[in-house]
Amino acid sequence: MKARLITVGRFKSGAEGALFAQYNARLRPPLDLTELPEATGSPAEARRREASAILGALPAQALLVALDLGATAPSSEALAALTTRWEEAARPICFAIGGAEGLDASVTQRADHRLSLGPLTWPHLLVRALLAEQLFRAQCIRANHPYHRGWRP
Repeated sequence: MKARLITVGRFKSGAEGALFAQYNARLRPPLDLTELPEATGSPAEARRREASAILGALPAQALLVALDLGATAPSSEALAALTTRWEEAARPICFAIGGAEGLDASVTQRADHRLSLGPLTWPHLLVRALLAEQLFRAQCIRANHPYHRGWRP
């Protein structure tokens, strides 16, 4: 699955960037990363400006998966099944992570799927690494690779 990760905010040197790079390098093929600047202004204005940038970065006909705390958090096996469906759609797959104020409704409404990594709130830079790891895990599940130990509670 060739996919793009569109995210608000830029990595600086640090553990989060190294962890993302580690898991992204394991993906076949790795995610293309598009980093957008954080917007300024009121929370609503920042979300609106960031949404405009996110939607503007989408390729034509993209299948958009918005990372959204309020969405459903699938199991790793269910995510593997979702990635199969997304690939079968034969559209460019793009994941979007908003900035500190979250995603504007225009992004979540445009999204073909909303995805949560669970009910906990994660730092946006760490979400990149968590997403890359879960996509790698999904690839392993689909290939029957032992990385994912589904038998463990």
